[in-house]
Amino acid sequence: QVQLVESGGGLVQPGGSLRLSCAASGGTISTYPMGWFRSAPGKEREYVAAISWSGESSDYADSVKGRFTISRDNAKNMVYLQMNSLKPEDTAVYFCAADVTNVSGRYYYTSHADDYDFWGQGTQVTVSS
Repeated sequence: QVQLVESGGGLVQPGGSLRLSCAASGGTISTYPMGWFRSAPGKEREYVAAISWSGESSDYADSVKGRFTISRDNAKNMVYLQMNSLKPEDTAVYFCAADVTNVSGRYYYTSHADDYDFWGQGTQVTVSS
C-alpha cells in the first residue's frame, strides 16, 4: 500500500513562491498518474494539477495555469508542485494523490478526485501579507 507524505508548505507573501514535495513509500509510484488537490475552509476540494506516470503529460486547473508546475522524479519516488506568483486565494491545504487503478498509457492523467486511490495528509499553504 502506497503512503504519501506532503511537505514544503508554509506562510508566504503574495507574489512569493513555494515548492511542495510529495514523498511516496510502501511501493513505487513510477507507473501511476499523480495529482495535486487543495482544500480551503468552506470550500470543496479543488483539483490543482496532474501528471502522467511518464511525466510527459500534465494538466492544470485554470486558476493555477501559468503559475504552478507539476513534476516528478520516479527514481526518487517523488512528485513536486512548484508554485509561483502566489495569491491569497491559493491559501489551502494541499494534498497529493496516486491513481493506482487506471494503469494506462504514458500520457494518461486524470483531474477527477474519485479516480485517485491513495492520498497524503496534506500540507498547509498560507498566502498573506
